Amino acid sequence: MTSSPTELPECWGHRGASAAFPENTLASFERAIHDGAEGIESDIHLSADNVILMFHDPDLSRTIGVKGYIKDLPWYGPEGMEHLRTKKEPRQPIPTFAETVAFLMQVSAIPFPYLPALNPCKPGNRHVSFNVDVKPHSDAKQIFTLMSEIITAQPDWQTELAPRILLGLWHPSYLPVAKSILPYCRRSYLGVSVSIARRYFWDDCDTFSIVMPALSNREGQQFIAECKKNGKRIMVWTVNDPNRMVEACRWGVDVILTDVTKTWLDLRETLQADFPLVSAKYSRRFLWTSPFFWTPIIILLHYISDWYFTRVVGPWETKEETKA
Repeated sequence: MTSSPTELPECWGHRGASAAFPENTLASFERAIHDGAEGIESDIHLSADNVILMFHDPDLSRTIGVKGYIKDLPWYGPEGMEHLRTKKEPRQPIPTFAETVAFLMQVSAIPFPYLPALNPCKPGNRHVSFNVDVKPHSDAKQIFTLMSEIITAQPDWQTELAPRILLGLWHPSYLPVAKSILPYCRRSYLGVSVSIARRYFWDDCDTFSIVMPALSNREGQQFIAECKKNGKRIMVWTVNDPNRMVEACRWGVDVILTDVTKTWLDLRETLQADFPLVSAKYSRRFLWTSPFFWTPIIILLHYISDWYFTRVVGPWETKEETKA
């Protein structure tokens, strides 16, 4: 699939503009929006005292420098995680889901001290989509119920917030719970396997967020074509190299998730002027030279994902499928 796309992919900040600011912080989200991103992606975990945090890893060591698992630690109190700051400068607090929702509901732009100027074209944050990566370490019913309480507490949430939220789900056991408790939020498969996406998520999701190498082979390209034919959206992650960004455009994906929002937005502007001419300057060699795009590695990634989520969450098949 190498024809010139009629529309170039949207830019969604992966954990915000995480190459420029500490990942999954309000500063990183603000940077992505300031750059002009149409969406931001972030991850959620649940603390010991039932506070939803925007954080990728189940433990604090990599980005905070403190030992401990989020599920075992309180948010509030003298020793609470509310007092922690990122290792990366400028050091930032961990935002909660409630704080992030409030941030996304801002009508007027509020300057951050690290940003020289705000985008005058789109004041405020109400135009931005919010992709919530629901990590499989929390109980689905509990975390979705808490999310619903926060979402529905916002003014005009039915029109101004809910349509912008896209749930990223790794395991099919989360689907019926999400449909029951958060029926107003869109759902996406999030993962590394086209076969899992097609078998378990096709009927209940309108979006598929898949790691880029898994879409590079024949099966992946056929899946993109099926999505286009059926009005479903394709998102690819995490795409930081310009050559790969251009290749994703050739495939006709709908969203590029990237740590370097400004890089993709600047390149997109250049491509819009003359896609055939500009895209010809970007190599496709990585499809053959990068091991991540080799078929054995893609297959291995599928089996690792299968093993991991079976261990953490449970079997892929529902009870109904097993009976059938």
